[in-house]
Amino acid sequence: MNGRLRKDKFIKIYFASILVLVLAVVFVIAIGLVVKSMPLLESESLGKVLFGKTWSPMNGDFGFFPFIMGTVWVTVISLVIAVPLCVLAAMYLIAYASTRLRNIVLPLINVLAAIPPVLYGVWGVLFVVPAIREYVAPIFGVETTGYSVLAGGMVLAVMIFPIMLSIMVAVLSGIPKDLKDASLALGATRWETLTKVELLKARPGLLAAAVLGISRAFGETIAVLMVCGNVPKVPKFLFDAGYPLPALIANNFGEMMSIPNYDAALMFAALLLFVIILGFNMGSRLVLNRMEGEAA
Repeated sequence: MNGRLRKDKFIKIYFASILVLVLAVVFVIAIGLVVKSMPLLESESLGKVLFGKTWSPMNGDFGFFPFIMGTVWVTVISLVIAVPLCVLAAMYLIAYASTRLRNIVLPLINVLAAIPPVLYGVWGVLFVVPAIREYVAPIFGVETTGYSVLAGGMVLAVMIFPIMLSIMVAVLSGIPKDLKDASLALGATRWETLTKVELLKARPGLLAAAVLGISRAFGETIAVLMVCGNVPKVPKFLFDAGYPLPALIANNFGEMMSIPNYDAALMFAALLLFVIILGFNMGSRLVLNRMEGEAA
């Protein structure tokens, strides 16, 4: 018995150590980014750095507002496109598609998730950008090169589609069959059962899928970099060029490090992205906890 208790205690300590190690990695990353960003924050006020609209490292101007808004525009557009499509596709696969069709579609979705981001970027340059320039923008009477936040959002929506759809299908598949049978027995149609019973029960899981998609969208770099235009100005319309934070870091890290505070500015961009993602995930976790509590 003592041997079993010692073994159980050892396993408990082992897993606790793994947890502490994982948390330590997060804190080390955060502290490292803060330390590397301090030269910029010591020379400029935080408000000026966050809300400044001028990005001119040669002149010592490091305004991050255009990059923050570029990130927001691309992420929001991708979610507006991807979330409804994923929910509807998951509903169809669970409620109406045959087992054979599901067995064909779901592996193909997983293949999409494994495609390297640069291939999505190439697809965006060859197809999405020309389509926006030649077909979509003229509808609104706008002339554009096609390299815009809309192109970035569309490419990003396709990139996050597989992970969101896979999770949503798994969540809807986990709804107890007795719950669905009870709704149908009371006279509800299949559509009413799906929308008023299953979707309500699956809300926390669907939100979790959207959160994972957003987290990936925030940090995606190469594909978005290739189609957004990379102009450091605040986008005001769908067809304006944008410059998300990940693209800023990928485009400039390792270059012109002799410019004062330039490396610190890029580290601050990384810190800003880290804080945005961390804050969003923590806020989403609170919402999920509340939804799960209401469901219980």
